[in-house]
Amino acid sequence: MKQLFLAILVLTSSHFSLSAASAGETPTVIDISGPSQDVMLRSSTRIEGDVIYLGDIFANTGDKSNIALAYTPKPGKRAIFDARWLVRVARAYKLDWHPLSNRDSIVIQRTSSLITQEQVAEQFREALADLGIDPDLDIQFSNRQFTMHVAGEGNGEVGFEDIAYDQRNQRFSAMVYAPAGDPSAPRTRITGRLYPTTEIPVASRHLLKGEIINKSDLRWLRVRSSRMQHDSVTNLDDLIGKSPKRGIREGQPIRASAVQNPILVEKGSLVTIILQAEQMFLTAQGKAMQPGSHGDTIRITNTKSNKSIEAEVIGVGRVAVHQTTLLALNQ
Repeated sequence: MKQLFLAILVLTSSHFSLSAASAGETPTVIDISGPSQDVMLRSSTRIEGDVIYLGDIFANTGDKSNIALAYTPKPGKRAIFDARWLVRVARAYKLDWHPLSNRDSIVIQRTSSLITQEQVAEQFREALADLGIDPDLDIQFSNRQFTMHVAGEGNGEVGFEDIAYDQRNQRFSAMVYAPAGDPSAPRTRITGRLYPTTEIPVASRHLLKGEIINKSDLRWLRVRSSRMQHDSVTNLDDLIGKSPKRGIREGQPIRASAVQNPILVEKGSLVTIILQAEQMFLTAQGKAMQPGSHGDTIRITNTKSNKSIEAEVIGVGRVAVHQTTLLALNQ
């Protein structure tokens, strides 16, 4: 860490004064008497500015607290000053302080606001759109741990320069800095790849086997096109009114093979068999030999005759037969 020349000058000026006194010259006397309260080492300090002052290191330093000692770390970084450095500072400014052990130290941290990778990516999409590049592309940074820190309380806005995009291999590079519009802000090079995406409906909650899917059970999610299954559902209407064949997790893309029309007749359940024709409406009771959804043709056993017929599922626990099956129903 860089120390201010001022601190170095003070640390060395005492040596020059002593040399001058030994040569017979009268040194200039400066009153640097300590404060009345005991000087205490702070355990840690968060600093907003660029400079570390004596009062940031030690408490109860009185009018010496504004003496500049060193530069603060970069935003998001910290510096540790050990006992040896602290002793030199205390002696230089005639502070009545001694370390309790050689492990005494202080941690100095620069106050900063964090800009996450997600925030950078979102604003980078806007910058891409300004250049005519599809903003819905999925951004993957080469450094997946990339974050930014801005001194003080930033607004999270970043700027970009020198954006380059190779559509053939989908790679990009750019210079990013924060806060946006600050010409003196340090620039950082970022690289990565852009991937085409598709918006698909996914479950907004855990869906149970057999329940009816409503619009409120779904939400839209943008995923990489290359990661989609060949039968992934992309249309909301292909899911509403359907029923999961097995449980579907929240946020999980849904395949067409994972849903079906709701089961209206369960295997082994009793059903009402309906025969409707002109001037005639007949009903009988049967037992379903197969499960069925609306419009499915399943086998039904007449509970009286124990003969099987085929019937079309028309509702919950209801099936319909054609007039040609009437004889089989009543035999």
